Amino acid sequence: MLFIGLIALLIALPILGIAAAWLNLDAHAVDVLMQQMHTVLPGYLATSAWLAIAVTIGVVLVGAATAVTVSLFEFRGRRFLEWALLLPMAMPAYVSAYAYTDFLQYSGLVQTSLRNVIPGMRLPEIRNLSGAIFLFIFTLYPYTYLLARSALNERGLHLMEAARLLGTPLAARIRRVALPLARPALMAGAALALMETLADYGVSAYFGLTTFTTGIYKAWMVMDDRIAAAQLASVLLGIVAVLLWVERQGQKKLRFSSVRGQRGDGSESRLEPLRGMHRNVAWLVCGLPIFLGFVLPVLILLQLMWAEFGHNAAANNATNGDSDFGSVSFDLLRYAGWAWNSFRFGTIAACLAVALALALSFAQRSHGLPRFKAMLLRFITHVASMGYAIPGSVIAVGILLPIAWLQVIAPHNTIGIWLTATSLGIVYAYLVRFSAVAVQSIDAGYARIPTSYDEAARTLSSSRWRIASRLHAPLLWRSMATAFLMVFVDVVKELPATLLLRPFNTDTLAVIAHNLARDERLGEAALPALTIVAVGLIPVLLVTRALSRR
Repeated sequence: MLFIGLIALLIALPILGIAAAWLNLDAHAVDVLMQQMHTVLPGYLATSAWLAIAVTIGVVLVGAATAVTVSLFEFRGRRFLEWALLLPMAMPAYVSAYAYTDFLQYSGLVQTSLRNVIPGMRLPEIRNLSGAIFLFIFTLYPYTYLLARSALNERGLHLMEAARLLGTPLAARIRRVALPLARPALMAGAALALMETLADYGVSAYFGLTTFTTGIYKAWMVMDDRIAAAQLASVLLGIVAVLLWVERQGQKKLRFSSVRGQRGDGSESRLEPLRGMHRNVAWLVCGLPIFLGFVLPVLILLQLMWAEFGHNAAANNATNGDSDFGSVSFDLLRYAGWAWNSFRFGTIAACLAVALALALSFAQRSHGLPRFKAMLLRFITHVASMGYAIPGSVIAVGILLPIAWLQVIAPHNTIGIWLTATSLGIVYAYLVRFSAVAVQSIDAGYARIPTSYDEAARTLSSSRWRIASRLHAPLLWRSMATAFLMVFVDVVKELPATLLLRPFNTDTLAVIAHNLARDERLGEAALPALTIVAVGLIPVLLVTRALSRR
């Protein structure tokens, strides 16, 4: 239990570090707080509030419309749209921001074409609050779509059929049966989308928005004010805690009895058929989010990458008079270094997260524990599961703040060097942030292993280690592989924690894509951005495969 307690302490340390900032509230800290309340804090609250309200409305509308369309209606292409609607999950919002900025800028293709038709025509700038809301909606709506679709598939077909037999019109059936049934799922999905929105740094920084994440980064890295950064991080942590509570309340309401019909039992015949104009509307409702959230950004990035390679080749020919792609090769060598850093961090963090998840899940499975130890295990697992809801910038500040205190108390200690000048600090942040993903996957695998297997092994005098290694491990390899891939992908996409904690002269694909896009070198940012998208497709394919087996 000492080992499990140490794990809990390590996972909870960043949160405790943020909370401890309020224990030493001296006169200087109060002055900093009052100054922020009169200067930057109202702007952070206003921007975050507008983002929260608009993104909530947007993801609920898009998620509800798409879920109702593919769950309750039958039309050509429905099966393709069912899984294609998940594709925007692979597209980080900050990558979409880079693509749309190039596409819609004054010298871009759209505005140039419009000026050729209508001289003097100019579109509004996308790098603002409205543009950020648009990007978040079409990259985060899969959260609401996926949960609402599951809720409707659970009981929606049968209840819609019962309402139809009672003579209820189609519009009334959707309004009075389908939408109330999906409401808890939509609220839970909206809470998840909001947590992702508040945790985002790439879009906010690139668009110049005054959000909490950009404020935390600016307070720590630009103004070198750890007190201000801690105060902002604590406010953001409180907001996320409320959203996490709302999401869990919504998840509780999703637990209704399953009366879903299996394939081949006639349930498919109860889908409302769509033809002609109605089928075209269904395609528009489902196809537009896919196009705006995934297809168009990918096409833009591919065009940018192709143009960048062509420009490098032309410059090389003009300089050397031959066609050896020297400059392109140099860029590819640097790209290989960035990709290796992302792969290295992702692999180390994923292996440690899987090991941690196995230890926690196996400890919870043990029988005969005293009541206090059983309650402590549940509490530790709950703490480990909270990390995924905490923004990376908050975790980074929660790690850096105790280091700063230690440097004041013991100036000659080397803990700060080990955590900031090596990979230890950033891997630790990843472990705090993404252990919950691994724990959920391993728990799901353990739920499929009957406890009678363990009891039979114990009657044969098998040790706990032998049960875990020889019995559980072969049965859990799929769950372990899934947990590894999910954590690996999340690490590759993570930006704010990586920016704050990466070792010196060490860049990942996410960091370099952000830095290049910030410097308006979008062509060079296209390749690392596309690599992040390609890696992000892995969990989408896993989810699609799992849903197809249900």
